[in-house]
Order: sequence, then structure tokens, then C-alpha cells
Amino acid sequence: MNFSMNENQSMIAQMIRDFGAKEITPFRKDWDDQSHFPLPVFKKLGELGLMGVLVPTEYGGSGFGYFEYVTAIAELAKLDPSVGLSMAAHNSLCTGHILMFGNEEQKKKYLPKLATCEWLGAWGLTEPNTGSDAGNMRTVAKKEGEYYIINGAKNFITHGYSGDVAVVIARTGEVGDSHGMTAFVVERGTPGFKGGRKEDKLGMRASETAEMIFEDCRVHESQVLGEVGEGFIQSMKILDGGRISIAALSLGIAEGALEASIQYSKERHQFNKPISSFQGISFKLADMATQVEAAKLLTFQAADLKNRGEKVTLAGAQAKLYASEVAVYVSNEAVQIFGGYGFTKDYPVEKYYRDAKLCTIGEGTSEIQKLVISREVLK
Repeated sequence: MNFSMNENQSMIAQMIRDFGAKEITPFRKDWDDQSHFPLPVFKKLGELGLMGVLVPTEYGGSGFGYFEYVTAIAELAKLDPSVGLSMAAHNSLCTGHILMFGNEEQKKKYLPKLATCEWLGAWGLTEPNTGSDAGNMRTVAKKEGEYYIINGAKNFITHGYSGDVAVVIARTGEVGDSHGMTAFVVERGTPGFKGGRKEDKLGMRASETAEMIFEDCRVHESQVLGEVGEGFIQSMKILDGGRISIAALSLGIAEGALEASIQYSKERHQFNKPISSFQGISFKLADMATQVEAAKLLTFQAADLKNRGEKVTLAGAQAKLYASEVAVYVSNEAVQIFGGYGFTKDYPVEKYYRDAKLCTIGEGTSEIQKLVISREVLK
């Protein structure tokens, strides 16, 4: 398999570097310090075609595949993982769900606005007491005539407060029934739907994470995505692709931390030598570079399967598990290489270190990925 960058990937990578030098890097510390969600940046990313990477051109998207998508996320993550996270969530979750399961009318209505980021997307599965245990969700949608009345709350939702449209999974059947949940498209401004508390987080602070609250929210039956009762099954398929997104995000963090470490090790001198000349540092860099390359291969292997329309449950979980752990390892080693300076906000590695931890939790913890992988290999 040849995973060398194609022309589109090279173009996207350079475009993001040029854009980031002006629009992201100078502001990322302030965004992080203030936990500020820079919505105008995502509007500009929409103009560049990066908020609809996988959306076909007929719906206003860029019409690219998963190689280009992984490249875009990784390059954004090098600049600011928070921006990479929000871009990935918008693309793979909300937009991806409508693209995969929406009818033609729904696709024509929502995808063009999502692809340009005229509308920002959110996706609601997780609840306060049901993370991976989605079968016990408490958000309920009851049918009344042509409408569903939704009551409940979702938490840890990317763009839960600022999103213009959300795909929401609610229970329409019995607790614990995997065919008892349904996906709905809910627009901001719908009576009974509002954003709740924003989370004050360890890392990824410039990516908005908030509650979504539903109080007698009336949603017309035309807003159901796919078939009634198939919301959980749909979500599992969406998360297969979402894991590739987190693997790409992890890869970008690890690459960013590695690049910063290599540069610093050449510039920092001790005992009249660059610290890169000392075996204790050079061996760290060797281990970091090797693990980053392995994570890259796993991530692009999953992307290749996705491009070919093959099942990615195993490959996506493996890529997500390994790449996220590598991101934590490499960013930790980067702080160590920087020494005392790595513990300050004057250099980017402390931010990579904080941001990386989310990758082992988002889209299912590392333990969940091991459960998915073991079930697949034992079949």
C-alpha cells in the first residue's frame, strides 16, 4: 500500500499551513487561556472547503475522500488540536450522519449549509449517566400525531451551545433495546431546544463542549433520519468513521509534538553541545518518531478501507487506540525534552500534553476500543 501524499493532500496541507500562520497560531494561546471558541475561524475554514471535506460536490462539499480528510485534521491538529477536534466533529458526526442516513430532501436542505459552515453542526448521543452505555439513555422522544416530543439532556457535546443544527439520538422504545432509539435532526431555534452549561476542561479548551437540553421540544416526523428505531445502529456506524477522525487528530498532535521536540533539541545547548547530540535525548526522539510512523500507517490503513467502502470497525478501533496512546506518549516525552520550559506556556508542548489526553477518551475510551477490537478478532 502506498500512503504517500497525493496532489490533493499536498495542496490541503500547504493551504492549512498558510491559513494557520495567519488565523490560528497567533491566537491559540489566548483561545486556550480564555476557553474561547473561535467561531469565525470555522466560517473561514468553511470557505476553504474544510468543513465539508467528505460531502459530494453536488451538495456543496469538496468531494474528497478519507486520505484528504485525515490529512486536513492532522495538519489542523499540529496548529491547534482544539481546531482540529471541532472540524472533525462537524465533518464526521453531524454532517456525516446526515450524509450517510438522510433522505434526498434532508441532504439538499442541510448539507450545503453544513459544508460551507453557514451552519455549524453538533451530534448528541452521550448523556450524564450514559456514556458508552447508550442503551440506557434517558432522553425520550414520544410520538404525538405528526410530531415527536423530546425531553432530556445530552452532555459533553461538541458545539452543544453554538451549533446551528444537531443530530440527536433519543429513545423511542424500551430501555436497553438497541432498536429502541431514533436519530432526529433538530435545528437551533426549535422551541424547547437550548444549549446548557459549557465545560471547563483540562485541554481542547478552544473547542466548545456543552450540554444540550430538551424540554417538550416538538420535532416533526420529517426530521427523523433513516428509519424509526435505527438511531443506535446508525450511531455505531458513524462512530466507526469517527474513530478514524480521532486517530487523525491524535496523529497530528503527535507529529506536532515531535516536530517541536526535534527543533528544540537542535537549538538548546548544554555543555557546549546541542542536546540532540546526547543519547538520552536522541533515543527519545527515535522512539517517538517510530511510534508516530506506526500510528500514521494504522490511521491511513483505516482511511484506505473507508475509501473502498469496506468495514472499518476493527481497523478504526485499532488506529484510534494506538494513535491516541501515541499522542499521549509523544507529548509527554516532548515536555520531558523541553525540561522546565516544557512546563511553561511559552512553548506549545504543554498544550499538546493537555490536549492529547482527550484522544484516549473521545469516541470511546481506550478500554472501549480494546473491547471492540477483541470482539472483532474473536469472531
